[in-house]
Amino acid sequence: MKSLLTLLVAAMLILTSGAVPSSPRQSPTVAADVQVVEVTAKKYEFNPSPIRVKQGAKVQLRITATDHTHGFRIRAFPEGGEGSGHAGLVFSSAKDCYKIEKGQTETIEFAAQTPGTYPFKCCVHCGLHHRSMTGELIVEP
Repeated sequence: MKSLLTLLVAAMLILTSGAVPSSPRQSPTVAADVQVVEVTAKKYEFNPSPIRVKQGAKVQLRITATDHTHGFRIRAFPEGGEGSGHAGLVFSSAKDCYKIEKGQTETIEFAAQTPGTYPFKCCVHCGLHHRSMTGELIVEP
């Protein structure tokens, strides 16, 4: 019931403002219509990558840092779509950088509204090849 209420409130916010304000993190719950993707972050890669989801899907990325602290940053707009108005990914709790401590899992929830490629990267310095720790989320029509 709590997840249904949360979804209804988020939908109302999206319809009225086009964005969802940031709110404190709560333990994730999974509704039947949510696509859950388990992701590992380790020196210097995200696995899997690319991550493919369908347009209109509600998605939970559950990212686990396996070797030490990492980060996750993804833009709300697809490549080449920054000026298009509405965000293609609508986050339930948007952050600039999700910090993931070693051995911990961070859950990032969003609705995949616009097809396209959304590059992501590590946003916590993790070593010599930190800048090469990248991946892609592909929203398919």
